[in-house]
Amino acid sequence: MHNSSRRDFLRLATIATALASTSMTALAQDRVIKVGTLKLIHGITPYFYEKFLPAGMKVEVIPFESPTDGKNAVATGSVDFGIYGLAAATLGGANGEPIVVIGAACNRGMAVVAGKDAPINSIKDLKGKKVAIWPGSTQEVVILDRLSAEGMTINDIQSVRVSFSDMAPALARGDIDAYVGAEPGPGISLANGVGKIIEYPYTTPTGSLNMVLTTRREMIAKDPELIRTLLKIHRKASEYAMSDREAFVAMAAQKLGQQKPSIEKAAPNVELTWKIDDLFLKQAEYYGSQMLSKKQIRQLPDYKTFIDPSFVKSVEGT
Repeated sequence: MHNSSRRDFLRLATIATALASTSMTALAQDRVIKVGTLKLIHGITPYFYEKFLPAGMKVEVIPFESPTDGKNAVATGSVDFGIYGLAAATLGGANGEPIVVIGAACNRGMAVVAGKDAPINSIKDLKGKKVAIWPGSTQEVVILDRLSAEGMTINDIQSVRVSFSDMAPALARGDIDAYVGAEPGPGISLANGVGKIIEYPYTTPTGSLNMVLTTRREMIAKDPELIRTLLKIHRKASEYAMSDREAFVAMAAQKLGQQKPSIEKAAPNVELTWKIDDLFLKQAEYYGSQMLSKKQIRQLPDYKTFIDPSFVKSVEGT
């Protein structure tokens, strides 16, 4: 082999080796997206993301017990995206935290549950009863609205602070008379014969709006393409889970460690979604006004920047 062609050959071989090792490194270092969600059946969508990930991307799902923990993780950047209730998101937005709602996550998923044999058959019957409510949750805002519609206030009931996953066990033990819960809690109480549904509280102007998909404001400026990609995945995952009840129930049972019968009872009360439409915006703003009037926030978030429907719009046609 001639010296110069040998040199060329070696140079090309070196480049080829470098390229091969670069692509191996790239393969070894897939972009890992961290997504926080709540340990609830209506926070199950991120577990389906894996099915729809583009090449070079991995997802790590981090479960949270409370909406506030999920919101704080997004605000501090310890997760890239987070799914939790509109209440926690609104609280963050009102406090000037860099929380932006970029998609819907779930409607419904709530219920007012009482002991099966308790003399409680309506919201009015909760008067004087021990009712478990998680402070700072969407359920809290909704039940305050429902009480008010019945001419009652929170002072008419004995409000007890209980986390969502502890509500069904607390009812079974007789520690409380009723709870304003999140699925699969109500499904568990129905399946084990301990509870009955007093109401699915969707008659307020908030409707069935519940959980939202959020990110940090910095991400919108820094990596809008990643948000669009994530939203496409979120849309596909939501639509897939809603169209395949079996897969939805199986995933929820596996990830929440619950029995299939309780998940099957909970599933019809959950609508996984992704879309921000005019109704969503109207309900979200009404919701913020409720939080403000109940002094849960000191001011409204700036809705022009707090909710950003542009990413939903960009994936709608895809």
